[in-house]
Amino acid sequence: MSTPPPLPGGDAPPPLPVATKPAETREPALTKAPPQGKLFPCMQCGAKVAFDPRERALKCPYCNHTTSIDDGDTGEVEERDFNEYASKLVKGQVRGIEGRSTQTKCTGCGAMVLLEDKVQTDECPFCGVHLENKPEAVEGMLPPESLIPFAVDLRDARERFTEWLGSLWFAPTELKKVANLGQLASVYIPYWTYDAMTYTRYRGMRGDDYQETEYYTERDANGNTVQRSRTVTKTHWYPVSGEVQHFFDDVLVCGSESLPPKLTAKLEPWDTSELEPFQDAFLAGHKTERYAVDLKEGLVIAKEKMEPVIMQLIRRDIGGDHQRIESTDTKYVGVTFKHCLLPVWLAHYRYHEKVYQILINGRTGKVAGERPWSAMKIVRLIAIILLAIGAIVALVSLLSNKGSAPQQQRQPRRAEVRPAEPAVPRELAAQWPDGRERAARPPGAAAPRLLL
Repeated sequence: MSTPPPLPGGDAPPPLPVATKPAETREPALTKAPPQGKLFPCMQCGAKVAFDPRERALKCPYCNHTTSIDDGDTGEVEERDFNEYASKLVKGQVRGIEGRSTQTKCTGCGAMVLLEDKVQTDECPFCGVHLENKPEAVEGMLPPESLIPFAVDLRDARERFTEWLGSLWFAPTELKKVANLGQLASVYIPYWTYDAMTYTRYRGMRGDDYQETEYYTERDANGNTVQRSRTVTKTHWYPVSGEVQHFFDDVLVCGSESLPPKLTAKLEPWDTSELEPFQDAFLAGHKTERYAVDLKEGLVIAKEKMEPVIMQLIRRDIGGDHQRIESTDTKYVGVTFKHCLLPVWLAHYRYHEKVYQILINGRTGKVAGERPWSAMKIVRLIAIILLAIGAIVALVSLLSNKGSAPQQQRQPRRAEVRPAEPAVPRELAAQWPDGRERAARPPGAAAPRLLL
């Protein structure tokens, strides 16, 4: 019996969509607007200017400077502090943090640790290496403006650390002894937050599915040609263009390069509504790291985080069952930032000459860490599983053979067959053994036995 022809687009790559409907141009879609009262800086005088996303322009009432996203510039209206910082990154023009006027670079992991003025020696909170007593003056650093204070104390952090160690599968037995809880250190990690109003123009195609009945012929089991039908799904494609407008609020970018990004990402989310104005007193008893990712690098990373959200908004705006995005052009308006410090408990330990880091969110207690694996425990588990599988297979096979074995058949009881009596000589047939003439035997009577 022959098989029906393959459905359209089975294993082959889908063909490029061909428009079957006229193009459609959408009205701009505002998915999220800036909060009421949000002010943006004037590019010329720095004054705070109210911004209406629908007007697509900033007009300063003080200097009459107008900035539009369509006036041919870069499309970025950056906060005045941003411009001042970018232009003043020269020696001595940007101060550090009060009470931490010196910094030193760790020779082990490369972290730039801000030292307290009264502390002469210390160790790196990221890797435990002793910091060389060669501090240098803090220069070219933008001081933090806000932070989230610690809410998890040392005792709670140790409990979270112990629980995390106990929850690890296939960890080396000696790990709990190696992981030194005394290495827990409280550190304020530098972060950037970015706000931006985005306008993204796009061109793409929308696909709407519809059902259609298709007929085909094939041969049945008897070799006869028969006609059959089936329902297939096809797609109408047509071009779509439009614009999505979205306000991004507090896009977080870690300013540290001393921590693995995969671990810092697991500490999220951070509730930036808990940010408090910066005070030097919050840093007492805690270490602080200087940012290694500067403001401009952080903005590039923030845009990379915004892009997937923008693409999702475009697909939603195109609609239909399928979407193809051909081109996009995004303008960023009113880009503002904050330099803030977020609380993290750090623990590090060495196992087989390798340093492992564990991070604990100093606000929520969430734990993220690196861990070693015990190859012996994994091999042992695999061996146990294989033995268990082998035992189950053997048991099933035994039961199967026992159930399917033919039962011993009973032999039918055979009738007893007596040996035939020896024939009597004819001349003696009428006489008894003693020679006497025998009497006539009645019919059916048994023949006499001869005594030989």
